[in-house]
Order: sequence, then structure tokens, then C-alpha cells
Amino acid sequence: MLIGIDASRAFSNFVGGPENYSYYLIRAMLLANSPHRFRLYLRADSSKSPRYDTFLRNLPTTNYQLQTVSWPFLWTQGGLALECLLNPPDVLFVPAHTIPLIRRPGLKTVVTIHDLGAQFLPNYHKFPQKYYLNFATIYAIKQATKIIAVSNYTKKDISERLGVGSEKVAVVYEGYDRSMFYPRSGEEIARVTAKYGIKGNYFLFVGTIQPRKNLVRLIEAFSQLSIVNYQLVIAGSQGWLYDEIYAAPERYGVKDSVKFTGKIPEDDLPALMSGCRAFVFPSLYEGFGLSLLEALACGAITVTSNVTSLPEVGEEASFYADPNDTRSITEALRAVLNISESEKEKKRKEGLSQADNFSWEKSAKEVLSLLDSM
Repeated sequence: MLIGIDASRAFSNFVGGPENYSYYLIRAMLLANSPHRFRLYLRADSSKSPRYDTFLRNLPTTNYQLQTVSWPFLWTQGGLALECLLNPPDVLFVPAHTIPLIRRPGLKTVVTIHDLGAQFLPNYHKFPQKYYLNFATIYAIKQATKIIAVSNYTKKDISERLGVGSEKVAVVYEGYDRSMFYPRSGEEIARVTAKYGIKGNYFLFVGTIQPRKNLVRLIEAFSQLSIVNYQLVIAGSQGWLYDEIYAAPERYGVKDSVKFTGKIPEDDLPALMSGCRAFVFPSLYEGFGLSLLEALACGAITVTSNVTSLPEVGEEASFYADPNDTRSITEALRAVLNISESEKEKKRKEGLSQADNFSWEKSAKEVLSLLDSM
């Protein structure tokens, strides 16, 4: 069987959740000793990505081919659609949200739906992308042969909100880069925290600076702890509607204790996660929550929301809070501060054990099994 894969996001200049998902999952699929052949569809500038050479290193040379699709705009609906019409694979796998509107009759399609956030939180997404994302996601869900949801919660959303039969939707959890995310030494933690001017104890958030991540409530909750010699470190690139977030530390009287680092290189994240007092992820809505999983894998104590998919990732290893209740977030942070060393070590081990349940190799095996069944 020839499996066509939209690999455009794997080599995008912007790296977010769907981009990481595409990169790691596709590579794991190629390394899975599958009997199938793969055709990866790339944009014309993919080879300029810093990830391109790393992706190709040590891959088998016989089971895949790279197909560059040169198309100036609407790449999926123009270039990818035309390529699949002229030279169709047996099945087309798209790792994120959208499939070509125009397709050869009989072409089987599988699409990964990461979340329905643009539907549930429309005010927290940028115009006009939110309208395209809504349309493309709903169309893909309705028209694809099979759907992959990255959590049971996302599957439930798809089934209940859009009336899709549960038999059409398969749940395949995400994985994480095990060669990168693992507990780091005290020496490495000290070096990386010094690099970013982080002194003493700190809570850590990692993610895009946008309202969906609930950072204003997190900052307010941190201010209500009334503790000294602690920092709240917020690491991530600017998303949208972020002015209120950056103004919040001054508003709540903790301007000197909240540190925005900007986007942190991936190489430095494991040390920051390993050294934090707690990794805090009070998001309002997540289809999966990869940052939470990565923090667990680094041995961090974690505080997260008790809604959407996040309890599936954290299970018994995390502390939970109601993301719509600032007091609840404050109490979860205070609970972390008050646990004994033995309780802390117990939670750390639970987190490492929970992270062991996830891997890109496992994800790839399950996706390939789904494709096999078609």
C-alpha cells in the first residue's frame, strides 16, 4: 500500500502543537518497519527548515519518497489536491485538521483532529484564521474516511457536537521526544536557570501567550499566595489578544515576581521543567496537552485543569484546579507548596510512570494499524 502523508507542517517555520505532532509522528511511522511505502508531500521551502536534515538522518532509504509540491497559496486545496488527483496514493493521511476539497473518487482519507477549540472558544482565536479553521475542520470531520482524535475528550467533542458516529473516530494519543524530555541534573538546571535570570524557587508555564491558556487567572492566583522568594516564569511566544496578559502582573501587584522569557529553545525546556517547584498548566481548553506530558516526563510536579483532555494526560500524577475559578488555582498551588518531601517524591514517580504510557512509537503503531484496516 502507498500511504501519502501531508508533511507540510512537519517543516513549518512556526512550531506549535500540530507541527510537533506531524514531525515526530511521521518520523516514527517511517521507522516502524512497516511493509508499506510512503510518499511525503512537502512545500517548496521545506528543505530550508532547521528540522529537515534532522528528520532525514538515519531514516530507511527504501520505504519513502519526498514529493515537493510547489504552489503559492492555499497549498492544501490547490497543490496537494492536484497532486493527489494526478498521482493518487492508496490512502492520504493528513496530520492536522484539513483535507483537499477536490479529491479523486475513492481516495481514502484519514485526518487528525487535535481539538474543536475554534468552536468552543471562538473569541480566543485570530480573525480570519478561526473561520477557515472552523470550516476546514468541520468539512474534514464530515468527509474523511476515518478520523483520528488525540484524546477521548476530543472524540467525545466530535461525536456529540458534530453528530459523528463513534465508529468513525479512533483515539490515538500523542507521544513525546524521549531523547529530549527526561529529568535533568542539578548542574544543568542551575546553568539553564541562570541563563534566563531565574533565581530561587519558581512555578513554570510553557505555551503560547494567548487567552485560551488562562494566564491572567494564573497570575492572579499566584499573587494570592502572598509568598516571597518565588517567581512565576511564563515561557512561550506571543500568540494573540495578549495585552491583558502582559499587563496582569502589575495589575495584581506581582510585577517583580512574574517573568516572561519569550519562546525557549527546546533544548532548554527539560532543565526548566526539571527544576521548577511545579509546572502549572491551567488551560481552559486542550485537545491533548503535550506540554503537560513533557513536564511529567521531566519529573516535575504538575498542576493543571480538571477539564477537557488534561485529566487523561495527568491522571493521578497531577494536582487539579477549576480553570474558571482563581481561588481553585491558588489552592492547587498552595497544596504543592505544602506537600512533604516524601509526598513530593511520590508524585514525581507517579508522573514519570504516567509519562511512560505515551510514546511516538506507540502512536505510530496505532496509526499504521488504522491505515492497515482500511
